Amino acid sequence: MTASIDLAAYFARIGYDGPREPSLQLLRDLHRLHPAAIAFENLTPLTGEAVSLALPDLDAKLVRGGRGGYCYEQNGLFWAVLEALGFEAHGLAARVRWGMAEDVVRPRTHMALLVRLPEGQFLADVGFGGLVLTGPLDLSLEAPQETPHERFRLAPAPEGLIDLQAELGASDWRTLYRFDLVPHIRPDYEPLNWFSATHPSSPFPAHLMAARAQPHRRLALMDTRYTVREQGKAAIERTLGSLDELGQVLAQDFGLTLPPGFERVGAKLGLP
Repeated sequence: MTASIDLAAYFARIGYDGPREPSLQLLRDLHRLHPAAIAFENLTPLTGEAVSLALPDLDAKLVRGGRGGYCYEQNGLFWAVLEALGFEAHGLAARVRWGMAEDVVRPRTHMALLVRLPEGQFLADVGFGGLVLTGPLDLSLEAPQETPHERFRLAPAPEGLIDLQAELGASDWRTLYRFDLVPHIRPDYEPLNWFSATHPSSPFPAHLMAARAQPHRRLALMDTRYTVREQGKAAIERTLGSLDELGQVLAQDFGLTLPPGFERVGAKLGLP
């Protein structure tokens, strides 16, 4: 399965030129560079096209095609890269808790990865939108862990589950998702991907989302609301007023090649 991933092309895409032996340092380097270069985006389901998780298609789209993707594509590609490099990794499935009331239970619609190294087990996830991890997390619970961006921690949750939490202010911890360590294989994500891309209750076929974690700042786009958050500074927001302006932001700031049918995004968002 990993034969479809061209490591040289992937390394060129993310700007990596270093050792290739599996190690914690290599995992950290790739985890930092991937979300800086390959933006999170959902233009494919938003324009009504099918989202393929086949490795040749992920390679063609995210590596060679100048596009990004959402969690199944991002972590599907990252998983294939790690396996090709000799890492031991398997898939995880999580319930998103971000912005959810405690009594709301959502299906397991988020994909993450577990990576095993001599130093221990690590959570890797290059596909969680505007708060994507930019470094792997040791699976020790409760202690805050530094990343190139925010601090994160893994907190115990009911029924032996684990919450991924981000610190968004001094001691202001917000839960992103809840998961366990049950291994998942690639076919497990096909129905989850179909649900996320097509179901009326899913945000992906209805709302535009894009995110990029550049050094010292995060870029986030939700429909026409564009937010830039530089570390240590107040967020700057603006509303995009036309399809041309939206296309320029996606191309120039998010580094994306606009797909065929991009004009359908304007119709969905009511942009001239």
